[in-house]
Amino acid sequence: MSSQTGFSSDLLKMDCAKVAAQIEAAIRNIIGDHLRRRGAVVGLSGGIDSSVCGALCARALGKERVLGIFMPEADSDPESLRLGRLLAGAFGIPAVVEDIAPILEAAGCYRRRDEAIRQVIPGYGAGWKSKIVLPDLLNHPGYPLYSVVALSPDGKQFKEILPKDASLGIVAATNFKQRTRRMLDYYHADRLQYAVIGTPNRLEYDQGFFVKGGDGLADLKPIAHLYKSQVYELAAFLGVPGEILNRRPTTDTYSLAQSQEEFYFSVSLEKFDLCLLGKNTGVPPAVVAPAVGLTAQQVSRLYDMIDSKRKATRYLHAGPMLAEPVKEVDH
Repeated sequence: MSSQTGFSSDLLKMDCAKVAAQIEAAIRNIIGDHLRRRGAVVGLSGGIDSSVCGALCARALGKERVLGIFMPEADSDPESLRLGRLLAGAFGIPAVVEDIAPILEAAGCYRRRDEAIRQVIPGYGAGWKSKIVLPDLLNHPGYPLYSVVALSPDGKQFKEILPKDASLGIVAATNFKQRTRRMLDYYHADRLQYAVIGTPNRLEYDQGFFVKGGDGLADLKPIAHLYKSQVYELAAFLGVPGEILNRRPTTDTYSLAQSQEEFYFSVSLEKFDLCLLGKNTGVPPAVVAPAVGLTAQQVSRLYDMIDSKRKATRYLHAGPMLAEPVKEVDH
């Protein structure tokens, strides 16, 4: 996208060789000198972010000092495992498969989710598929109520607005998935004396698109300063396989296919990239609007949404709080 004002996607272009070298140096320095770990554990989901993190770690530390982990469960798209394996093969990363479905079943993840969905769709049960989605917040502003979209075994689709307790119940249940995956990441990290790599890009990190104690927990987050389009640009430079480059971002959390836009960001990630850049650099909505194909009013609304999500997810970024500061005592 371009704009006569000079504000365009070109502003996100970068020197990939330089950026890769900087991140790789940081990985070596942080893992070796600061964390005193021997290598890195990366959960490989088949998505662009984890693929770039895996590639960067392999280049920085050597492939033999990186462990990739595939963690499918009952609702996972089989493509995620296939593409994760493709990435590991492309960079020679040793990897293991940990099927987390039995752990989730034992913890009541699926049962608790189904019970919450049955508050609005009483017949929901075995053989059904579902996802939760946000309304079109740019054109219909208001309190963002999630809806559940469900597909019955006989192919009938249902969509119902979720009351707050049902919505929170579904999210709380599905958060078992991210927390279980991180538990296994740290199991392997502990036995190998490795560090755990977090894979959020700047959009996810800034907007709190992660689970506290789950994918938000890590020892190092090497690409949290990169916008999503920059992650794609870097992936192409690193030689990430084309099938991964061409895959649209997905949450891969619910049994129905679900984009990150309909679950959290409301607009395409390409547009969100530029709006977040504009917001971060003080560019007025009227200047950003032509570059993203939105009206100035829509961009202004998106700016407000950015602020709102930052405020609402501050808790996710916060570490444990202390009632009183604990200071070291010199003897």
